[in-house]
Amino acid sequence: MSRTQYFVAASLDGFIATSKDDLGWLLQFDGFEGGKESYDTFMEGVGCIVMGGETYAWLMEHEPDNWPYPGTPCYVFTRHEHSAPAGSDITFVRGDVREFIQDFKDDAAGKNVWVVGGGNLAAQFADAGLLDDLILSVIPVVLGDGKRLLPLEGPTPPLELTASRTMGRGIVELRYRLVAGGDGP
Repeated sequence: MSRTQYFVAASLDGFIATSKDDLGWLLQFDGFEGGKESYDTFMEGVGCIVMGGETYAWLMEHEPDNWPYPGTPCYVFTRHEHSAPAGSDITFVRGDVREFIQDFKDDAAGKNVWVVGGGNLAAQFADAGLLDDLILSVIPVVLGDGKRLLPLEGPTPPLELTASRTMGRGIVELRYRLVAGGDGP
């Protein structure tokens, strides 16, 4: 059955980007031992991608001629007008994530739905009880401030740790099941 997963990297202090969307702190770790294998294994299970408009805009600014997810249906939540790059299967949407969850799962065709980011979008899935898994790579840097990993209003019920492993350069991958999450409608 399709699961909705937030696969993400964050600093030790829980930020996924600086307040100005700078990812230099993360990109300095490109090529770390175990990273490519973890990502490739994860992507084998992904059938649909969901991302926020800021994440999409960042990709278009930093990778303008390289859509990283060819052949995978992608939904972008945005209030702005965007165009889709050649070779992409992108649907631009706005509204509540609950309105679209069945579309995501249908497009995933039995595989998983990846909530790429950002944290605000992942928090909407979590608030709606639609986020099943958090797969977090903890990067050994402290940012001090920035865009939060999962900006929820209050504490969650305890998450269930399903796996952990240490990878190269001091990065730790943690896999959690959101106990309060579910399979959605």
